[in-house]
Amino acid sequence: MKSRLNREEAEAVALRALAWTAADPELLGGFLAFSGLEPAELAAAARDPSALGGLLDWLLADESALLAFCAEARLAPEEPMAARAALPGFSGDHLRDWA
Repeated sequence: MKSRLNREEAEAVALRALAWTAADPELLGGFLAFSGLEPAELAAAARDPSALGGLLDWLLADESALLAFCAEARLAPEEPMAARAALPGFSGDHLRDWA
């Protein structure tokens, strides 16, 4: 895994995470509750780098979901964090939990 992703690479990881989340009604419900989005707003969210960052925030907060996504997507568990860091709204506060 590259330690840094560019924005395009980060968005690709987040879109994969969104597709994975949307395929599971329980996970999708959790993300929608977390984000305040309505199901009809998901297409617009997929084009919004800030919303994609929010999706990664949600995923990073749930270790079991994160690991399941990474296993299915064949990503290192650190890659969603690297993607999050490349998207708008990243404060670095996430790093305390990953140190």
